Amino acid sequence: MAQPELLTAPVGAVVARMRALDAALPARDGVAVFNRVYLAVTEEVDRRLHAGEFPDPRAAAALDVRFAERYLAAVDAAAADRRPPACWRPLFQLRRHPGVRPLQFALAGINAHIGHDLALAVVDACRTLGCAPADLEDEFERVGDLLVSLEERVREDLMPGPDLLQIADPLTHLLGSWSLERARDATWAAARALWALRHCADVAEELTERLDAAVGFAGRMLLTPLAD
Repeated sequence: MAQPELLTAPVGAVVARMRALDAALPARDGVAVFNRVYLAVTEEVDRRLHAGEFPDPRAAAALDVRFAERYLAAVDAAAADRRPPACWRPLFQLRRHPGVRPLQFALAGINAHIGHDLALAVVDACRTLGCAPADLEDEFERVGDLLVSLEERVREDLMPGPDLLQIADPLTHLLGSWSLERARDATWAAARALWALRHCADVAEELTERLDAAVGFAGRMLLTPLAD
């Protein structure tokens, strides 16, 4: 088996890229808010890879890197004035809106990355590894469990205090309208469908476009400005 440093070096590279973004972006920037969340996830995956906590570290590293590359490609597209995927456009368009709260930015980024990118990353990793999605299910679940635990921490860290978050606060209703658990389940189904359709390029492309658009619509709702 390859040495751990060879398996995790690509993960370390994407961690370095996210740290550079964190240093370069203003703290209140919506992309920066999500980047901090995602950086924490990727650092934890990197730590667990080095600690030998994944049964198949090569598969876990491949999935994590392919996953991160889709987010970083969206960042690069926006920086070059090219259109990122529809799922990411609301976050890039509203990243500096004063009426959008940090928690909304974080959840909109998680929505785009889990709802769209993760399904495509599973297919990417399967092609890289020469396997089927079923062979990556354990790694998918472990990364998903980590994301769920992190989402709980994000809500705690970025939620307004009890005196600010009243039951009538619109943010309360937005938070109740989206679930990472449900998004993760839908993503696994989408990944399996895309893999099954890999030899039907036109149908797979149409499914990917519709998934992208639907996740983008949900992201736009999550980023509804709640204050002037």
